[in-house]
Amino acid sequence: MSNDITKVKDQLRGVQYIATDEIATVMYLADKLGKPVLAEGPAGVGKTELAQAWAKITGKPFIRLQCYEGLDESKALYEWEYAKQMLYTQLLRDKLSQLLSGANSLTEAADKLAAEEDIFFSERFLLARPLLKAMTSDEPVVLLIDEIDRADAEFEAFLLEALSQFQVTIPELGTIKAKHQPIVLLTSNNTRELSEALKRRCLYLFIDYPSAETEMNIVRMRVPALPQKLAAQAVEIVQGLRQMDLKKNPSVSETIDWARALVMLNADSLDRETLENTLTVLLKHESDVQKAKRMLNVSRQNGPEGGMSPRDVNPGKKRFGRDGGW
Repeated sequence: MSNDITKVKDQLRGVQYIATDEIATVMYLADKLGKPVLAEGPAGVGKTELAQAWAKITGKPFIRLQCYEGLDESKALYEWEYAKQMLYTQLLRDKLSQLLSGANSLTEAADKLAAEEDIFFSERFLLARPLLKAMTSDEPVVLLIDEIDRADAEFEAFLLEALSQFQVTIPELGTIKAKHQPIVLLTSNNTRELSEALKRRCLYLFIDYPSAETEMNIVRMRVPALPQKLAAQAVEIVQGLRQMDLKKNPSVSETIDWARALVMLNADSLDRETLENTLTVLLKHESDVQKAKRMLNVSRQNGPEGGMSPRDVNPGKKRFGRDGGW
């Protein structure tokens, strides 16, 4: 199996996603076992990108369902195109008049109209949302259910039927089974605890912030124009910032944005001025920016133009956690 896992890692690297052995193993098993994957971890560590990368290496269409508070079954599964139904009714007005002309009472007219309701509640008026698209696709797809922890517990319960039997129920049409079982990846930023029933149906994967070595590889791969020495400095600074007690740690995607910003600024070293002027690319809360600047001022050892290191940001503190991928 080690050869298979190595092959998966190489394939993911080929689409610019650096995966750990754990990530490659879980994705390989999910594909072989036909199980959904639940990927949890901090925001911005590459969970969404993993699904997109998997679609690329498998050559399958990619469908994304973005979760949010208030998301319900109809928004995720289907909606009826009422405007189209009304237009269809107008076009068939004469036909409907002929159909109802022989009715002797309102009840009889209603019964005749009800007998034709299948015309108006048929697939021609059905607007498929991401879940139904994944189920009815003529070819297997990769379905990303992004940030499931943002959705309500009621929606999470609705997903259980879809993830356990890969089928959905539409009251007007009945149960629709998936033409092809999709590869499903759910992501969570741990904003709330997910149910054991949902977790039981999935293979579990925790993706943490990457190690310095892995993050360096990510930056070098995604931003090759950044000089290696400067890339190493940038990664060290980011790793140091994550050791601080911040409201929001800089994500890997923000590290990449920062690296690109340094290229745009034609920076050749990370002096104090460059760092302070670009901190907001990494930190998105003013309290975090001020905290980082205060730490930099306290640890000013190299002078105002000296190069920076993670010790300048937060000397001596270590972090613990599993290495993430990207």
